[in-house]
Amino acid sequence: MSAPDRRPGPAVDLSGKVALVTGGSRGLGREMVLGLAAAGADVVVASRDLASCEKTAAEVRETTGRRALPVSAHVGRWEGLDELVDTVHAEFGRIDVLVNNAGMSPRYDTVADVSEVLFDKVLGVNLKGPFRLAALVGTRMAAGEGGSIINVSSTGAVRPRADIVPYAAAKAGLNAVTVGLAHAFGPTVRVNAIMCGTFLTDVSAAWDMEAFGRRAATFALGRGGQPSEIVGTALYLASDWSSFTTGSVITVDGGQP
Repeated sequence: MSAPDRRPGPAVDLSGKVALVTGGSRGLGREMVLGLAAAGADVVVASRDLASCEKTAAEVRETTGRRALPVSAHVGRWEGLDELVDTVHAEFGRIDVLVNNAGMSPRYDTVADVSEVLFDKVLGVNLKGPFRLAALVGTRMAAGEGGSIINVSSTGAVRPRADIVPYAAAKAGLNAVTVGLAHAFGPTVRVNAIMCGTFLTDVSAAWDMEAFGRRAATFALGRGGQPSEIVGTALYLASDWSSFTTGSVITVDGGQP
């Protein structure tokens, strides 16, 4: 296969593309939805909260004029993911970009307090679901015109703390899945991950910001990330600008030690 011409040119253009973003109604997911739509993509906003998805989809239509489909979906439920993919294909006929962004990391006091139900739920949403959805979407991409799969991981995968052990294990698994699926679906489908550090999304409203400030002072950039600061990496991976990038886990964490 010949390499596409990627000399400096216009900004990322995703016109004619369809992007599915899980956990797309809030936080980093919402920012990526808006960024992908601003670059010209039609978008599917998927999460468990349909009303929130509808609100984000309406914002996309109002601010970008792109088509936006809100869909209620629980990525931790294996059997429901076929329906999600079928729904998107029925509406748009294709998926060019999949962003596996949905995730969860419930708090617990000690590791002994982690129940089997909690452990399975965390792995289901953060690992099992993204694997299954990528397998379904990637198979259709490979049979068609190709595409890009972006898994949203966490620096917890490589710097696990005592309070995120199941989550860290799931994200470490997601990093491995990313590399494996890049080989499974290449050369027409690229699979990469964004390994996120600490971003100041809506959940940060409950943080002890004084304590976080002391921790953030150790980051190379001295602060947490703004949600919009994930968009550049997502657009790079979604577009042909990353045409020779696959099986990569790209760290976006402000230089956390």
